[in-house]
Amino acid sequence: MASLDPQPNATPKGKQKRDAAATKARILAAATEEFAKYGLAGARTAAIATQSQVTKAMLCYYFTNKETLYRAVLQRLVSDINSAFKPTDWDQQTPAQALEAMIRAYLTFESQNRWHGMLWFQEAIQNQGRYGEETGWQAGFQSIVSVLETGMATGQFRQLDPFLTAINILGVCSFYFDAHENLKYLDTQQQLLSPEMVGRQTEEVVRLVLAGVSADPEI
Repeated sequence: MASLDPQPNATPKGKQKRDAAATKARILAAATEEFAKYGLAGARTAAIATQSQVTKAMLCYYFTNKETLYRAVLQRLVSDINSAFKPTDWDQQTPAQALEAMIRAYLTFESQNRWHGMLWFQEAIQNQGRYGEETGWQAGFQSIVSVLETGMATGQFRQLDPFLTAINILGVCSFYFDAHENLKYLDTQQQLLSPEMVGRQTEEVVRLVLAGVSADPEI
């Protein structure tokens, strides 16, 4: 009769799933850095495999080819961005509260994803945004537009162009991080990416944006 005892080399399915998830996470992290530095055209799968401590065969097993991996990297970042721009308890927040929550969440995202800006820069100059357009990143942008439109409709925000204002808000939020390697020379005594400075920048951005959109001239 066959033994019912677990075989020494048997791997529980739960552990296999955890190992697979951890492996994919390492690959995506390494790929994000490689694509941010060199774009889709210049990135090397060998470098990604080495950095993530897997073989090229395993890389292809999980992501088939470089283009598939690139799409996965963009999609993961966009999912996080869109989550940052999705207000919680929408019905219980004023437009100003919702906008502030979006700004804080997006600045937190920027501070924790150092390759984000470079990745989108490479996508723009190499691919003219074709792959990015497939990810649905527009949903996060539209969330900002919707909050601005609601604020205008309720009289809490001044009359403005919500499309252009949303673009400007994104610029205010991202420039500090995207241009860090240049900005750090403005004052070498300041550690711009330190938690303290990021916190100060967050408060400045919140005050600047809310004052800019408010219908109350006293704000």
